[in-house]
Amino acid sequence: MAVRMFRPGMATAGMAIAGLALAGCGPLGIGGRPAAAPAPVLAAPEAVTVAPLPKPTARAPEEYDTTTPAQRAAAAAAPVAAETRLGTTIASLGDPTDPGFWLKTPLVSAPVKGRVAVAGGGSAQVDLLPSGGAPGSGSQISLPALRLLGVALTDLPELTVYRQ
Repeated sequence: MAVRMFRPGMATAGMAIAGLALAGCGPLGIGGRPAAAPAPVLAAPEAVTVAPLPKPTARAPEEYDTTTPAQRAAAAAAPVAAETRLGTTIASLGDPTDPGFWLKTPLVSAPVKGRVAVAGGGSAQVDLLPSGGAPGSGSQISLPALRLLGVALTDLPELTVYRQ
Protein backbone atom coordinates (compact mmCIF):
# COMPACT_ATOMS: atom_id res chain seq x y z
CA MET A 1 0.00 0.00 0.00
CA ALA A 2 1.52 3.32 -1.05
CA VAL A 3 1.48 6.24 1.37
CA ARG A 4 1.45 9.73 -0.10
CA MET A 5 3.13 12.42 1.87
CA PHE A 6 1.86 15.98 1.82
CA ARG A 7 4.54 18.58 1.35
CA PRO A 8 4.04 22.29 2.07
CA GLY A 9 3.28 24.21 -1.10
CA MET A 10 1.80 21.15 -2.80
CA ALA A 11 -1.92 21.50 -3.60
CA THR A 12 -4.05 18.40 -3.64
CA ALA A 13 -6.69 17.79 -6.26
CA GLY A 14 -9.43 18.39 -3.68
CA MET A 15 -7.98 21.75 -2.72
CA ALA A 16 -7.77 22.76 -6.38
CA ILE A 17 -11.41 21.81 -6.99
CA ALA A 18 -12.52 23.72 -3.89
CA GLY A 19 -10.57 26.74 -5.07
CA LEU A 20 -12.24 26.63 -8.48
CA ALA A 21 -15.69 26.27 -6.91
CA LEU A 22 -15.10 29.28 -4.69
CA ALA A 23 -13.67 31.35 -7.53
CA GLY A 24 -17.20 31.92 -8.85
CA CYS A 25 -18.32 33.31 -5.49
CA GLY A 26 -18.02 37.05 -5.48
CA PRO A 27 -20.26 39.83 -4.31
CA LEU A 28 -22.87 38.56 -6.73
CA GLY A 29 -22.81 35.02 -5.37
CA ILE A 30 -22.54 31.74 -7.25
CA GLY A 31 -23.26 31.91 -10.97
CA GLY A 32 -23.67 35.69 -11.03
CA ARG A 33 -26.88 35.61 -8.97
CA PRO A 34 -27.12 38.21 -6.18
CA ALA A 35 -25.90 36.90 -2.85
CA ALA A 36 -28.48 36.58 -0.10
CA ALA A 37 -28.46 39.37 2.46
CA PRO A 38 -27.17 38.35 5.86
CA ALA A 39 -29.86 37.53 8.40
CA PRO A 40 -30.63 40.39 10.78
CA VAL A 41 -29.38 40.02 14.32
CA LEU A 42 -32.35 39.73 16.65
CA ALA A 43 -32.25 40.72 20.28
CA ALA A 44 -32.80 37.93 22.77
CA PRO A 45 -36.14 38.00 24.58
CA GLU A 46 -36.04 39.73 27.95
CA ALA A 47 -37.64 36.88 29.88
CA VAL A 48 -38.34 33.23 29.22
CA THR A 49 -42.07 32.63 29.42
CA VAL A 50 -42.19 29.03 28.23
CA ALA A 51 -41.21 26.24 30.55
CA PRO A 52 -39.02 23.43 29.20
CA LEU A 53 -40.46 19.99 28.52
CA PRO A 54 -40.24 17.56 31.43
CA LYS A 55 -37.64 14.82 31.30
CA PRO A 56 -38.80 11.51 29.81
CA THR A 57 -38.13 9.88 33.19
CA ALA A 58 -40.62 12.17 35.00
CA ARG A 59 -43.09 10.28 37.18
CA ALA A 60 -44.21 12.62 39.99
CA PRO A 61 -46.20 15.86 39.54
CA GLU A 62 -43.20 17.87 40.78
CA GLU A 63 -41.08 16.39 37.99
CA TYR A 64 -43.66 17.28 35.34
CA ASP A 65 -44.00 20.86 36.59
CA THR A 66 -40.94 22.50 35.03
CA THR A 67 -42.02 26.09 35.68
CA THR A 68 -39.66 28.33 37.62
CA PRO A 69 -40.53 30.12 40.86
CA ALA A 70 -40.57 33.39 38.88
CA GLN A 71 -43.06 31.95 36.38
CA ARG A 72 -45.28 30.69 39.22
CA ALA A 73 -45.16 34.11 40.87
CA ALA A 74 -46.12 35.79 37.60
CA ALA A 75 -49.02 33.37 37.10
CA ALA A 76 -50.23 34.03 40.65
CA ALA A 77 -50.16 37.81 40.08
CA ALA A 78 -53.22 39.92 40.80
CA PRO A 79 -55.97 40.02 38.17
CA VAL A 80 -55.75 42.59 35.40
CA ALA A 81 -58.24 45.46 35.82
CA ALA A 82 -59.62 45.18 32.27
CA GLU A 83 -60.77 41.58 32.08
CA THR A 84 -63.94 40.11 30.68
CA ARG A 85 -65.71 37.15 32.27
CA LEU A 86 -66.17 34.45 29.63
CA GLY A 87 -68.07 31.93 31.74
CA THR A 88 -67.47 28.81 33.76
CA THR A 89 -66.14 25.42 32.75
CA ILE A 90 -65.35 22.07 34.32
CA ALA A 91 -61.68 21.30 33.82
CA SER A 92 -59.70 18.10 33.91
CA LEU A 93 -55.95 17.67 33.87
CA GLY A 94 -54.55 18.15 30.37
CA ASP A 95 -51.37 16.63 28.97
CA PRO A 96 -48.86 16.79 31.86
CA THR A 97 -45.94 16.88 29.41
CA ASP A 98 -47.25 20.13 27.85
CA PRO A 99 -45.43 22.76 29.97
CA GLY A 100 -46.59 26.17 31.09
CA PHE A 101 -49.80 27.74 32.37
CA TRP A 102 -52.69 27.16 29.96
CA LEU A 103 -56.36 26.22 29.66
CA LYS A 104 -57.72 24.55 26.52
CA THR A 105 -61.36 25.56 26.43
CA PRO A 106 -64.31 25.97 24.06
CA LEU A 107 -64.86 29.44 25.58
CA VAL A 108 -62.32 30.97 23.15
CA SER A 109 -61.88 30.64 19.40
CA ALA A 110 -58.32 32.01 19.26
CA PRO A 111 -55.39 32.04 21.70
CA VAL A 112 -55.57 34.89 24.21
CA LYS A 113 -54.18 35.77 27.64
CA GLY A 114 -56.53 35.21 30.53
CA ARG A 115 -57.10 34.08 34.07
CA VAL A 116 -58.89 31.19 35.75
CA ALA A 117 -60.30 31.18 39.27
CA VAL A 118 -61.57 28.34 41.39
CA ALA A 119 -64.41 28.96 43.87
CA GLY A 120 -63.05 29.51 47.37
CA GLY A 121 -59.49 29.24 46.11
CA GLY A 122 -56.89 31.01 44.10
CA SER A 123 -56.54 32.19 40.56
CA ALA A 124 -53.88 31.80 37.89
CA GLN A 125 -52.86 33.81 34.85
CA VAL A 126 -52.97 31.41 31.89
CA ASP A 127 -52.90 31.24 28.12
CA LEU A 128 -56.45 30.50 26.96
CA LEU A 129 -56.28 28.14 23.98
CA PRO A 130 -59.19 26.97 21.83
CA SER A 131 -60.04 23.33 22.42
CA GLY A 132 -62.18 22.93 19.33
CA GLY A 133 -64.88 21.35 21.47
CA ALA A 134 -68.56 22.25 21.54
CA PRO A 135 -69.71 24.85 24.09
CA GLY A 136 -70.21 23.18 27.46
CA SER A 137 -67.92 20.25 26.59
CA GLY A 138 -65.43 21.02 29.35
CA SER A 139 -61.82 22.12 29.35
CA GLN A 140 -58.32 20.85 30.01
CA ILE A 141 -55.89 22.67 32.28
CA SER A 142 -52.12 22.38 32.65
CA LEU A 143 -50.56 20.62 35.59
CA PRO A 144 -48.70 23.75 36.80
CA ALA A 145 -51.95 25.76 36.74
CA LEU A 146 -53.79 23.09 38.74
CA ARG A 147 -51.00 23.00 41.29
CA LEU A 148 -51.02 26.81 41.56
CA LEU A 149 -54.78 26.75 42.16
CA GLY A 150 -54.30 24.18 44.93
CA VAL A 151 -56.53 21.63 43.19
CA ALA A 152 -55.83 17.89 43.34
CA LEU A 153 -54.80 16.49 39.97
CA THR A 154 -57.72 14.04 39.95
CA ASP A 155 -60.38 16.66 40.79
CA LEU A 156 -62.71 18.20 38.23
CA PRO A 157 -62.91 21.81 39.44
CA GLU A 158 -65.39 24.35 38.18
CA LEU A 159 -63.36 27.32 36.95
CA THR A 160 -64.43 30.85 36.18
CA VAL A 161 -62.62 31.98 33.04
CA TYR A 162 -61.63 35.58 32.33
CA ARG A 163 -60.11 37.09 29.20
CA GLN A 164 -57.62 39.96 29.44
